[in-house]
Amino acid sequence: MINIRRIETGWIPENCYILYKGTNALVVDPGDETSKIKDQLEELGVRPVAVLLTHTHYDHIGALEDIRTDYEIPVYVSEEEQDWLGDPELNLSARHPHPVVARPADVEFNLFEEYDIEGFRFTVVPTPGHSPGGVSFVFYEDNFVVTGDALFRGTVGRSDLPGSDPEQLLQGIEKHLLTLPEDMKVLPGHGGETTIGREKRFNPFFN
Repeated sequence: MINIRRIETGWIPENCYILYKGTNALVVDPGDETSKIKDQLEELGVRPVAVLLTHTHYDHIGALEDIRTDYEIPVYVSEEEQDWLGDPELNLSARHPHPVVARPADVEFNLFEEYDIEGFRFTVVPTPGHSPGGVSFVFYEDNFVVTGDALFRGTVGRSDLPGSDPEQLLQGIEKHLLTLPEDMKVLPGHGGETTIGREKRFNPFFN
């Protein structure tokens, strides 16, 4: 069984997730505050085996280089946003006090493929619209999905940013997320968790 630790990082704040079982962990969207993330890993007694990125806006990748370097682990990202990692204009950090420049990811996701990384099994589904390469990670066996900035509790991600597409965002959520089991837990990129069923019933964008 996969355990979940949510860490709020940065000034926005953003949800970084440590998904762990045994002594291994995945780090999802290491947004900022490297020391906070590393302290949580140490407290849990786990070591990360990979970093997964739902998308590459700066508030989700600020601690990426530190984490990947300190633990010598691969980074996974959508092909659509591989170039964004090293471009502050694209990842929206150019006007931030500390522009984010990261090296290319090691692996580009194949959409709809099931991955097995050291026993962590998940399927990657496309949920673009907030950003062109936005993806979500569906952990069917453990009944949760990490949605990044696509689907939140009671709302959806912004679609007024460079590269955003509001119609694409809603279509992707309806096709690839709201068709998941209603009791599946949703872990969003900001704010508290929810369920697929709750969003189908109460999210104003789908009612």
